[in-house]
Amino acid sequence: MSHPHPELTLPPTLPEGALRVVALGGLGEVGRNMSVLEYDGRLLVIDCGVLFPEDHQPGVDLILPDFDYIRDRLEDIEAIILTHGHEDHIGAVPYLLRLRGDIPVIGSQLTLAFVEAKLKEHRIAPLTFTVAEGHTEQLGPFSCEFVAVNHSIPDALAVAVTTGAGTVLNTGDFKMDQLPLDGRITDLRAFARLGEKGVDLFMVDSTNAEVPGFVAPERGIGPVLDSVFAESRKRIVVASFASHVHRVQQVLDAAASHDRKVALVGRSMVRNMAIAAELGYLKVPDGVLVDAKKIDDLPDDEVVLMCTGSQGEPMAALSRIANNDHKISVGPGDTVILASSLIPGNENAVYRVINGLTRLGARVVHSGNAKVHVSGHASAGELLYCFNILRPRNVMPIHGEVRHLVAAGALAVQTGVPADRVVLAEDGVVIDLVDGRASVVGAVPCGYVYVDGSSVGGITEAELKDRRILGDEGFVSIFAVVSSADGKVLAGPQIHARGFAEQDEVFEDILPELTAALEEAARSGSTDTHQLQQVMRRVVGRWVSNRLRRRPMIIPVVVEA
Repeated sequence: MSHPHPELTLPPTLPEGALRVVALGGLGEVGRNMSVLEYDGRLLVIDCGVLFPEDHQPGVDLILPDFDYIRDRLEDIEAIILTHGHEDHIGAVPYLLRLRGDIPVIGSQLTLAFVEAKLKEHRIAPLTFTVAEGHTEQLGPFSCEFVAVNHSIPDALAVAVTTGAGTVLNTGDFKMDQLPLDGRITDLRAFARLGEKGVDLFMVDSTNAEVPGFVAPERGIGPVLDSVFAESRKRIVVASFASHVHRVQQVLDAAASHDRKVALVGRSMVRNMAIAAELGYLKVPDGVLVDAKKIDDLPDDEVVLMCTGSQGEPMAALSRIANNDHKISVGPGDTVILASSLIPGNENAVYRVINGLTRLGARVVHSGNAKVHVSGHASAGELLYCFNILRPRNVMPIHGEVRHLVAAGALAVQTGVPADRVVLAEDGVVIDLVDGRASVVGAVPCGYVYVDGSSVGGITEAELKDRRILGDEGFVSIFAVVSSADGKVLAGPQIHARGFAEQDEVFEDILPELTAALEEAARSGSTDTHQLQQVMRRVVGRWVSNRLRRRPMIIPVVVEA
């Protein structure tokens, strides 16, 4: 898929004095967030994240934004601005910096600390610049003001980008928790000030636009965790995002009050929490944190394990624990807490983990049966407040599936934004802001870029289709030797199948028909081995479809002798 709107052509040349916005990810999906702003021949990138694969993308590790749109214009990029430190906003930075290593990377202290640790693993020394709320930086023709927003990770920022074409406010991910754990609320006074000056395009987080009301405060999670800890008699395992500093803080506090020790499990969890503690974002009670290697020396009722895998990721710690494929095991009497909400698309994987843990005898506490998580994204009531405070001239919903984007646009219309000033776009769609009006002017190719081991972009949809066929339908190989003189079958055909309930002997029924088809093709003048291979593929494919109701991958091999 290049982009979801084949009726759109490539965009025209950007008019003088206009601003162009192209989302290369995050619109129509929850993940790989990346937007490119263009003004006066210069580019500004906001966020550069990854998307995690689903079941129908076997073997894929990560999915990146498509950099082709900017690949020939890397020298025009002023900077990469990162709104916060979640993987779906920072995970693709190493892959962009491979293309040009000296692009300045700008973000808050914690965000850059997470990015720098990631880049160190990729052996990239970045050019970073730390900003905080209230700062304004001039990046070429872009004047960027940073605004504090509350999210499920500390130090998140919105950014207001002002050029001669007007002001664009990108919220990043945000909510309006009025009692945040760190006391850092979304700065609605700054929003109001920007609204008074005039916001020409409001790029707003849409993930929870379908959810009525307001997101519950993070503080409400603490008492629930405390009660679960009080009821637990053996080991407690808590799964969360590796960057969810607030949730880890609450687990540490609950463990301290119940005389338990906490061990962090998973490389990313250990790395991120060490950074957060060093920078003062995580307050670790004395004596609570222990090395995971020492947990077997402690009684079960004194242990808490904090791990990754709350979204059912197959290689994460919790999935491996559920599959009995981890050095840590759970059983009857143990409690597992999934301290996260379901990201759309991950439902089956998460329920598979819950079932696996339950089968092992553990009690599983999750957002479906207890208030152990609150979302990091503004619900409909909060978005209405923002629209009313800002009174934006144009609205462009971002960060969400199509249904989320549409819902956010509908909320904007309810607050008085004209319907023709709400731009609903998906990845690759190009929006120009000209004379105060934002409109769709075209689209650019913007497909998925798959990371598969050390391969980046080498896997195509065709290869993924082959993998799905192999996984779902099986594999059949056919081998035959034919005479180069008259095309007679000298050896074979031999058929070997994998992934079938039936034994290979079932294919003996087709061998006479296959031999006859090969010799008939030879008599008709088809002596080229490629043509004979296609004959075998057709005959076997038709037979397998009719007889076994399968459509396997078929690999025919014909050798001349």
